[in-house]
Amino acid sequence: MANRIFEYFVVCGIGPEIGTLDGERGYHGSEFMYLPSLLDQYPPTDHTLYPPPPPQLPTCVLPAGVQFHASGFDSKDPSTFPRNYPIVLTEGDGSKIYVSCIAFRDRVCEDIVEAYRIAANSFADKCICLVSRSPSFRILRDALEEIFLLCFSSSGSSKPLWDVIAYLVSSVPLPTPGKDRVLFAIEDSLLAVEVPPKDGLPHADISFQPLIQCLDVDNFIKLFTAVLLERRILLRSNKYSLLTLVSEAICHLIYPFRWQHVYIPLLFFSGVDYIDAPTPYMMGLHSGVDTFGLTMDGVVVVDLEHNCITTSEDIPPIPEPEYSSLRGDITKLLHPNVVGIDQMKATLSNCKEEFLRGSSKPWGEDHDLQLRIIFLKFFASILGGYRNFIESTTTLVFNTQAFLKKRSRSTNQPPDPMISQFLDSQGFLDYLGRGVGFEESNINLLDKLQDAIGRGQSPLSILPSIMGEPEIVTISDYRAGSSGSDAKYCYDRFPSNILNEEEEVKRKQILATASGALEYSGKHAPGSPSIFAGQDSKAESLSPRERAAERERMVLDIKVKLQGLWLRLLKLGSTDDPLSSFEYGTILALIESDAEGIGGSGFVECIREHIHSGWTCQLTEEQFIAVKELLKTAITRATSRNDMATIRDALEVSAEIYKKDVNNVSDYVQRHLRSLPVWDDLRFWEGYFDYLLDRFSSKSANYATLVTTQLIVMATHMAGLGLADTDAWSLIETIAGKNNIGYNHMIKLRGFLAHIRQICIGYWGIYSSKSQAVPLYGLASPRPDAANEVEQPAEASGVGRSWVQSMFSRDTTLRANSFSRVRKWTSDTGVSENGKQEPSAAGQKKIQTSVRTLRGHTGAVTALHCVTSREVWDLIGDREDAGFFISGSTDCTIKIWDPSLRGSELRATLKGHTRTVRAISSDRGKVVSGSDDQTVLVWDKRTTQLLEELKGHDAQVSYVRMLSGERVLTAAHDGTVKMWDVRTDTCVATVGRCSSAVLCVEYDDSTGILAAGGRDSVANIWDIRAGRQMHKLLGHTSWIRSIRMVGDAVITGSDDWTARMWSVSRGTCDAVLACHGGPILCVEYSISDKGIITGSTDGLLRFWENDNGGLKCTKNVTLHTSSILSINAGEHWLGVGAADNSMSLFHRPQERLGGFSSTGAKIAGWQLYRTPQKTVAMVRCVSSDLERKRICSGGRNGLLRLWDATINI
Repeated sequence: MANRIFEYFVVCGIGPEIGTLDGERGYHGSEFMYLPSLLDQYPPTDHTLYPPPPPQLPTCVLPAGVQFHASGFDSKDPSTFPRNYPIVLTEGDGSKIYVSCIAFRDRVCEDIVEAYRIAANSFADKCICLVSRSPSFRILRDALEEIFLLCFSSSGSSKPLWDVIAYLVSSVPLPTPGKDRVLFAIEDSLLAVEVPPKDGLPHADISFQPLIQCLDVDNFIKLFTAVLLERRILLRSNKYSLLTLVSEAICHLIYPFRWQHVYIPLLFFSGVDYIDAPTPYMMGLHSGVDTFGLTMDGVVVVDLEHNCITTSEDIPPIPEPEYSSLRGDITKLLHPNVVGIDQMKATLSNCKEEFLRGSSKPWGEDHDLQLRIIFLKFFASILGGYRNFIESTTTLVFNTQAFLKKRSRSTNQPPDPMISQFLDSQGFLDYLGRGVGFEESNINLLDKLQDAIGRGQSPLSILPSIMGEPEIVTISDYRAGSSGSDAKYCYDRFPSNILNEEEEVKRKQILATASGALEYSGKHAPGSPSIFAGQDSKAESLSPRERAAERERMVLDIKVKLQGLWLRLLKLGSTDDPLSSFEYGTILALIESDAEGIGGSGFVECIREHIHSGWTCQLTEEQFIAVKELLKTAITRATSRNDMATIRDALEVSAEIYKKDVNNVSDYVQRHLRSLPVWDDLRFWEGYFDYLLDRFSSKSANYATLVTTQLIVMATHMAGLGLADTDAWSLIETIAGKNNIGYNHMIKLRGFLAHIRQICIGYWGIYSSKSQAVPLYGLASPRPDAANEVEQPAEASGVGRSWVQSMFSRDTTLRANSFSRVRKWTSDTGVSENGKQEPSAAGQKKIQTSVRTLRGHTGAVTALHCVTSREVWDLIGDREDAGFFISGSTDCTIKIWDPSLRGSELRATLKGHTRTVRAISSDRGKVVSGSDDQTVLVWDKRTTQLLEELKGHDAQVSYVRMLSGERVLTAAHDGTVKMWDVRTDTCVATVGRCSSAVLCVEYDDSTGILAAGGRDSVANIWDIRAGRQMHKLLGHTSWIRSIRMVGDAVITGSDDWTARMWSVSRGTCDAVLACHGGPILCVEYSISDKGIITGSTDGLLRFWENDNGGLKCTKNVTLHTSSILSINAGEHWLGVGAADNSMSLFHRPQERLGGFSSTGAKIAGWQLYRTPQKTVAMVRCVSSDLERKRICSGGRNGLLRLWDATINI
């Protein structure tokens, strides 16, 4: 009994720091709701034996916040009555904290009233709580009520109230389960607590009656089913207790399974946005909180006041015969007289069933027990014989399909969706993972019940028998041993605990600051920035200590004034001119007139503190303009004083503050600070690096890793500012070199900088904020004059434009010249600056290009496939599906597009996956897709019907391909490559197995050679027909992203910035291609000239050709400014797509199209033919149809962009 049943006693309410729920500091009137604070606790904060109360406790016990009132308790006004309710908190490790609360109106402390100028004799909401790790709700409630009544009793208490609390918390132990009953007294009230034995049902010290009184039987079962299938559950009621009791009751009824997701029985009002969380949850929300504006899509809303359940998604019903049995048992328990109305009295009196007969007995603990047994019987029935389908007693793998087939045979019904979803739930997997029921020493009640039913025994026989009366443990009265004084302690408010000296000083300082702020705002004219006027003459007569105190007061005055002005600045309306507003002018004057920098640093500190208090950091257009200019001024002034700390802080807060543009995309203040010269100064970044290094807490970490981590933080800020890639890399490389972090970490830094740069381009495009020329994002061109040949896109012009103003825009005028020019090639390609072939080349017709936007997906496009004539055997051109594009998305759908139908390209939508679609393939009659839901689906292309669902992978599917003979080849992140027979719906064989996720696959069906690469950095080669692995090609040092196999050659591209060419027969590396400045995402082999083409995140397209037995880079194309995602080479045409939404089509000079000679077939012969205008968007995937001169890209915004360059030769 070493553990205590009461862990903490806590008081929450209005503390010395007052702030509204909206983040505004100070008192603003009784009509506002205020943030609660933790006022007192026992054990005190310096107690080390137990962890402190959770920091969210005040917000949770007063979910609506704290309100001020003019009066306290009124016996004629029910709204003033105290409320007693329980709450349950869940910690990060899944453990629960049980809290009993009493909320009431209490007098506001006089020092707070005086400091904040609150009306005298004001009252505010306060809450006292008992906190425990044991779910003993009844004793928590009873003990807390006794404390409350003792405090406000007219007869008073024999001891100071906090002495009684200390004795209660410190002395009452947690009873031994099933053995002890602890008796203790609070004044003259005797209380008892005991805990049931552990080998029975879990301890549930609540009544299940509120649950069955709020919902009828059908809605009761519907809620139970939704919880069992782990839906998003939202309970609504105007009573706090009801929300917690119903939530706890339903969690006990799903025993032996446990709720595995977010669990907030009583959600604080300001957390209403949590309802839109995409993951399963169970939350309770007061019915008075408005949920207007929330999507609520798929949320199961349970209105406990009106016995109503609503949801936009169907909840599959419990199958028969379990549903009828469950419903009948519940009805029999609730309405026994109705159920047995036709039976004879003698039958009733002789009935020996475990369920009660007769309604004369009120609801009690025996009813709770019988209700729990009913649901345990339901699980015993629906999971009958489940132990026979555990394939391994060590790994506890459950054969779901075999279990469902066995149940289908026994019930003569098809597999039920409710049971299928339940067996896939986290609750069932957790049950298996805990190994419950597979050790004789720990057999659970579900297994016991199944065995008891099989033997014809009563379900109640599984419960432990009562061994006798528990041992009484009496806790001595806290009044024992007192001097016998008759003194009584009476209170007109709940008393405060005695503060230690440090806490008392802190409280006085906070209240003094609040009081001083109000005095200052009354004494000084709000528009006067002359804080230092008249101070010099006075300062001369002060001692050094007095001068220091005076300066400290002056600093506090400035910061208080700035704080008030900042809060008012955030209230600027849409009709206000921000740059002529009073708030802006005053703050600007404080910053500019302050030679010591207090104004600038104080303004930045105000923003930082507001962010730390929970502010969302979102500004309106008017506020954004003002804050941007003020930060520029503060940084400029700090630069002149060499105040690196203020510049550093301003840099960090500017990365947090943003506005939303017309497309609802964030535009951060940091981007607008690029014009300041301090960002080009190496000394600033070195100082910032030293600051980050000192602030890092884990000094025991590897030094190189520690340095790399801080440099990544710096690189993120550089990208946010818009520093040119070459400038940013030069700064980072210099600092990294001085710290000797090594080559591997330098590679990581370069890769991260390239990655974050491409993300910025994808969101906000390429822009210039300096008057002088700023290089484009991207690596420096090998030619020194390349920078002068670059023309910024149209999106770069226009002062104050959002980075993303033209993103997703349908107005073509915003994008008319967004890609009007391209860079020159570094080799002689015969292409001019505007991307057209020089007149020296053969005569070329001017081709009309067409770019279409295909809309239909509601999520990012993640997979794209072009149906080629070869895969549908279109020998004579009679296949209409040749040239179709098939796309997959995060919206879990697959869409088939016919480019020949202008305006109505969408032919069909295939629905069946439950998570993001990652891979697509097709043949003459079928479409196959792979998804993050670990399944492969096969569809009929003509009827769009789902034909087969192939299950066998244990992770997301990354690759699918339809083969001849009704076969499907798949690969997944579980490291396996599988071959399937669609006709029999079975996995023929696992043809390959890697040690990590498979990212790319190549297969030659004519030879049976399979090549795969992935996260293990190994290129694996298998001979499927021989059933053996040929080679494990080692050499890459990072993930292999792309692979291409032609004949005996395999080409791989990796995140280590290199591509390699291997021999299949010899298993050797023939060449290493290492000229890129980032990971290589795609490789292609040009069969006609036996050359290799590589594309990387550095935006470069490199052409390699054989040169005296080796490979030589003969052409660099700098046309694209972002990651190359796709390269598709045909006999005469080459299609390229990049992440910046740019596309390009290459061809060979016309004089060579008739036939290639051995001397003329060089890789450098590819020449740019056409590139369409580019719009700003982040592209996820690209596919090319070279036969019809079409390239299609899929964007993060869910749109497909189809470019059709119809060329007649």
